Amino acid sequence: MARIGLLSLSDGRDFVHRDVTDHIARAGQELAAMLREAGHEVVQAPEQVCSNELATSQARWLADRHVDLTIFHHSVWTFPHFTMLAADATPGPLLLLGNLDPKFPGMVGLLAGAGGLDQIGRVHSRAWGDLSDPQVKERILTQVRAAAAVTGLRGSTFGRIGGRPMGMYTAVANTDQWMRQFGVDVEEIDQWEIVRRAEHADASRVRAARAWLEKHAAGVHYDGDRLTPELLERQIRAYYAVRELIEEWHLDFSGIKGQPELTTHFCTMDVAEAFLNDPYDWEGPKETHVTATEADMDGALTMQLLKLLTGDPVLFADVRHYHADRGIWDLANSGQHATWYAARSADPAENLRRVSFLPEVFYFPAGGASVQHLAAPGDLTFARLTRLDGRYRMHVMRGSFETYDEETNERLMRASDREWPHAFARLDTPAEEFLGRFGSNHIHAVPGDHVEALRAVCRELGVVYDGFGSAA
Repeated sequence: MARIGLLSLSDGRDFVHRDVTDHIARAGQELAAMLREAGHEVVQAPEQVCSNELATSQARWLADRHVDLTIFHHSVWTFPHFTMLAADATPGPLLLLGNLDPKFPGMVGLLAGAGGLDQIGRVHSRAWGDLSDPQVKERILTQVRAAAAVTGLRGSTFGRIGGRPMGMYTAVANTDQWMRQFGVDVEEIDQWEIVRRAEHADASRVRAARAWLEKHAAGVHYDGDRLTPELLERQIRAYYAVRELIEEWHLDFSGIKGQPELTTHFCTMDVAEAFLNDPYDWEGPKETHVTATEADMDGALTMQLLKLLTGDPVLFADVRHYHADRGIWDLANSGQHATWYAARSADPAENLRRVSFLPEVFYFPAGGASVQHLAAPGDLTFARLTRLDGRYRMHVMRGSFETYDEETNERLMRASDREWPHAFARLDTPAEEFLGRFGSNHIHAVPGDHVEALRAVCRELGVVYDGFGSAA
């Protein structure tokens, strides 16, 4: 849900304003009703803007209410300098909305005001048309979702647990740039805190968690070496340790380095990362906490934006392999995938019955469980923030997850690491284009079509939108 400020603009001539004020009020109420029906909170400025003074005072009044998005509503011809003055007093995302009624030329006022904003470089979005038109409604609500995501990002804190993993430049970002461009602070936390705090986790909670996993999962495959009850409990203890750090440091999203220190000498973070990204754990429903493996900062930032935009758990994966004979990508990364992706069900048991906890592979001698499953089929939006010569861009594309018969699924998973979670993805872009310019080894996804919303997010954040295939 977003908090939306609504500012109704009018004509600056007093004799015209008197004749159109009722029309403006009706149009404003219709817009507010549509937004509330969509589940959003609407804060309407007390007065219509018909003077310079009101343009500034009413915009400041809305700004004091800390709205996620301010809509300048042009339902009649409006004096363009009202838009300019109000925009100057509006600190957050701005949407100019106009009607297409030839009797009340709101479109003319919108274009005049928007052109002025273009001249001074003020970022804004535009929407127009009849509110009863589903396409118009969706255009407006897309801008609302994008603005809420951008506003929700600002003022947040990222917990970077550990440093750069295995020499990955793409996993490390400039903290000054993050604060300047996105309004995000970075809290640096040593991985030793996970080890230290894990020892003090409540033993009864840990045992109950292990019992829950053993009961609900497709299987917990202890082998007496890489996966034992003690190692699984150590992973659960690590989960509680990270939850403690999140609460203590007031972290909004996080990343855990993991490799090679923890994965070689303590245990993998697969269980912790999977369930932090899930909307539940063994103790019941909870909010997802975006957590990127390998402390991938731009990966976590991408995921947090997708979470704020959709509310869904967000996938994190390596671009592991391309099966050229099938035209599909195998997206896999240790135990990182949220278990929610196994069935995308609101019922944790429905997801867990498709999840197996398998002994870790040779990459991780400390052992523990890999949270293995195959992502359920469906349409998704894929995205990734990367940097080109220091400037942020967002790769965006559409695609879908696919599954096949059991024998084919097994064969494709065993082509890499069977023990890891997999997502077989068909991307709406040729492999040559993807491999020729995709700027990371990690990729992220959420269900549904969010291309236009991501385009709007990029515009608000000063990020270059880089669409692939149909998302171009």
